[in-house]
Amino acid sequence: MNRAVPVLTGPSASGKSSLALWLAERWPLEVVSADATMVYRGLDVGTDKPSAAERARVPHHLVDVARPDEAYDVVRWVEAAERAIAEVRARGRIPLVVGGTVYYLRGLCEGLPTTPPPDEAVQRAIWAELERRGSEALLAELAAASPADAARVAGNPRRLVRALEVLRRSGRPPADFPPRAPRVRCAKLVLWPERAALKEKVWERARWQFEHGLIDEVRALLERYPRMPTALQSIGYKEVVRHLRGEWSYEEALEADRRAVWRLIKRQYTWLRREPGDVAYLPRAGAAARRGAAFWFERRFGRP
Repeated sequence: MNRAVPVLTGPSASGKSSLALWLAERWPLEVVSADATMVYRGLDVGTDKPSAAERARVPHHLVDVARPDEAYDVVRWVEAAERAIAEVRARGRIPLVVGGTVYYLRGLCEGLPTTPPPDEAVQRAIWAELERRGSEALLAELAAASPADAARVAGNPRRLVRALEVLRRSGRPPADFPPRAPRVRCAKLVLWPERAALKEKVWERARWQFEHGLIDEVRALLERYPRMPTALQSIGYKEVVRHLRGEWSYEEALEADRRAVWRLIKRQYTWLRREPGDVAYLPRAGAAARRGAAFWFERRFGRP
């Protein structure tokens, strides 16, 4: 393998995107996004997607590469990320993988699963079943076959649907399929902010999103894709959908969004605490985090 690929990760709202832009002002970087929601076109406000100006300043890959109504899984992402990394390196620049979708990062750095390719027709049927029966019944089916897979997908409807699709089609849960060897070597820097400060930031960010276009964004997506596409199962979007359907008030949807994001963040802390491989943790914020990240980057890639 060639020189390690730098990976910047951490819990949601920990400042990954802004730190990546700051680093790109000092090193010849291009960002490879590792965010399972930013891949979808039209999902902008609720994902804190980098602005057009930011993407003009620093090239970003794997942002806006899929329609909201199409499946986009870890295999497709890893293969695209490997191509992007190779292309960036061919230009003599440094690919910086940035994002908090842990299963994307594990697929890239530890090896892709060898599960069969997705079947969108089967997945659509499972999505309809999920809407009808709820997640607990489907999670129980998966847990009966593989407690490990049930623990891995809990709280993530996209991963639950994919795991059940694999189980029902093959008779084997995803955990029974061994990964293939990784094609890149990763060096990971994990942002590790203090939880109380991060929680306050999450609360403020959710309110800002609701007040600055998230509801209109979801309404427009529903008008264009009335069958509730996969992308709208993402945190923030599914809560607004229930508000637009009249099931929740504005404040109920906002509070549900905040709680869902915080549950995700707690899972991310758990997943990232034991991150395998070449990994360093950065338990600082603001200017101290920038200095720590610059020191880490300089040790591996030289002075800017």
